[in-house]
Amino acid sequence: MQGVVFRGDRELELRHFPDPTPGPEEVVVEVRASGMCGSDLHEYRKPKGSAPEVIAGHEPAGVIVAVGELVPTSWVGRSVMIHHYIGCRRCDQCRSGWTHLCRKALRALALNVHGGHADFINMPFSSVMPLPEGLSFSAAAAISCGTGTAWGALEMIGVRGDDTIAIFGQGPVGLAATQLATAMGAKVIALDIEPKRLERSREFGAVETINPREVDSVQDAVLDLTSGRGVTKSLETSAAPIATQQALQVLGLWGAVCWIGRGASLQVDMTEQLTKQITAKTSWTLSSVQMEHLADFVLDRSIDVDALFTKNWTLNEATEAYQWFDRQTDGKGVFVPKN
Repeated sequence: MQGVVFRGDRELELRHFPDPTPGPEEVVVEVRASGMCGSDLHEYRKPKGSAPEVIAGHEPAGVIVAVGELVPTSWVGRSVMIHHYIGCRRCDQCRSGWTHLCRKALRALALNVHGGHADFINMPFSSVMPLPEGLSFSAAAAISCGTGTAWGALEMIGVRGDDTIAIFGQGPVGLAATQLATAMGAKVIALDIEPKRLERSREFGAVETINPREVDSVQDAVLDLTSGRGVTKSLETSAAPIATQQALQVLGLWGAVCWIGRGASLQVDMTEQLTKQITAKTSWTLSSVQMEHLADFVLDRSIDVDALFTKNWTLNEATEAYQWFDRQTDGKGVFVPKN
């Protein structure tokens, strides 16, 4: 089989690997879609020699083509979603579906085990779940991380239909958050410095948009849009240091903020925040249980998750695909190995 491997310094190669063979409690999945996630760029951009020597991609979905001896053969031929973290399966976090918070033996696709930018992927049976009828492979791929990360964050701060939420960053995760929050009934104020992304955010439900480069103060711009109250919820997805700070500043009384962007630092004026009675949280992806709930929500509300994808690629086009994705001016890409 073939698989994409990052070499560092924005270089990659398509390598040949032996076809995987399942262990007793494992399954082999033929990959039908493998999403490109913003966190892939952290590995893609690493200095040469420091990127993981494993197949890239952590948003796969596909069809089971082989099972281990302890897995029912009835699973062969079934379409599945994949939770891309592999834990010990014994600790309290793993048993409750929060595998990515495993206390003992965490592994993650594309970091220390082979990922999904390949023809096939080998996974523990415990990490796969049935793909609901009516959900595409591409949508399932997005739900496994990018869209799922947005869902996890919105749930973390309890977004409701009477909320006004400011969503900082309208890349794939922020745009998914805009789409989901709108479906929950919330009013979305979308923020980004890229006009094309702001334009898309309106297509995905944003009622108002702000380009921070075009206003003197993001805080004042949000206050103007909320009758001076500030927002009830805010979500920061970009990891831009200034946005990380602004997500806190735009909150009104009793507001709640969640940060999911990686890499930024935060300084907090506790006197100011104490008098606003705010709730501040972080969120990292989502549990396998939440993943199933999100898939049901998407189908129940007829949410077009596939609309997030603006480019489809084959594995042979991986170099061009990541050069495009690295510019971060457009939407989300997905590899469809069978094309």
